[in-house]
Amino acid sequence: MRIDVFTLFPDVVDHFCSESLLGKARAVGRVDVRLHDPRTHTSDVHRTVDDAPFGGGAGMLMMAQPLFDAVEAADPPRPLYLLGPGGRRFDQPMACELAEGAGFSLLCGRYEGVDHRVREHLVDGELSVGDVVLSGGEVAACLVIEAVTRLLPGVMGNIDSPVTESFGSGGLLEEPHYTRPATFRGWEVPDVLRSGDHARVARWRHAQALHRTIAARPDLIEARGGVTDDERALLEEFPPVPYP
Repeated sequence: MRIDVFTLFPDVVDHFCSESLLGKARAVGRVDVRLHDPRTHTSDVHRTVDDAPFGGGAGMLMMAQPLFDAVEAADPPRPLYLLGPGGRRFDQPMACELAEGAGFSLLCGRYEGVDHRVREHLVDGELSVGDVVLSGGEVAACLVIEAVTRLLPGVMGNIDSPVTESFGSGGLLEEPHYTRPATFRGWEVPDVLRSGDHARVARWRHAQALHRTIAARPDLIEARGGVTDDERALLEEFPPVPYP
């Protein structure tokens, strides 16, 4: 998969994408992340990419010309998304959608935003990573790239991970997990996880995922059509593990 990112701070994105699982995926060619700095498409000595808005107002706007020229020179994979708070919400289903394609591109805004002609005539849409305003799109770009890349075949060592984790095929939050030691500061790992009864462990995990999702994200329960009779029995069989 090829992912192009247009940013005034390419080193920020490049450094993030060179670490951990994402860095390994780049190293073996599972994902090709290409960074483009619009400043290289300016003609003045100051490499100007921003200007004051027509009509006045606070802050500066990214100019259309450097962004158009950078994108046209790179001929990036489409769709090309502008990262901003007003766009389509990026979530796990969209990560899966992007992971099924051959590639996509991201444009990182800065300052007070971009010339609106970029939205109208250059990008294919806008993505938001949440109802929050950032100083620029770089952090959001890293989030999108990691969420998509980890879904690509061969990137994660365990092929079941994307299925069983939060927002996986069951539409639930993930259940709690424990590792050694079995007793830590007097807190015990649930007996069922040490029982060796794999079928009962699977039932316990599903019950805990249900408990957690009902408490923290009831909207996800509603989206999957509620709780089945069999799941209600699981909820009665296994009480919830406390969550903060």
